[in-house]
Amino acid sequence: MSYPHWDVVPTRWKDNDVYGHVNNVVYYAFMDTVINDWLITEGELDIHHGQVIGLCVESHCNYHAAAEFPQRLAIGLRVGHLGRSSVRYELGIHREDRTELVAEGHFVHVFVDRDTRRPVEVTGRLRDSLQRLLVS
Repeated sequence: MSYPHWDVVPTRWKDNDVYGHVNNVVYYAFMDTVINDWLITEGELDIHHGQVIGLCVESHCNYHAAAEFPQRLAIGLRVGHLGRSSVRYELGIHREDRTELVAEGHFVHVFVDRDTRRPVEVTGRLRDSLQRLLVS
């Protein structure tokens, strides 16, 4: 699978669970971090004061191999579907050298008005940034 954007995320001491590997919920945090970093830096999403915000309405993760602290993970990001007000991100979590897929997942955001929580059309710089990640 190809990913137009890659980010490297370090595991932390507290990410390991009692079984000695990164706990499953941490993978969701990694994916959420990579997505929102992209939205803020490339899409100019103003998470504190902007009128448009993205709400996660669906998330999923499949696990293929264990990771543990101290490791750095390479996370690939792409957009599998870009709708009028929603986007489906697809992510692949690999060992830092990208030799092994550790997990893969997806998130779906619906962009809404901050006050009314009603869906709004994705436009401007935000839409442009998401289209750069779109794969067919």
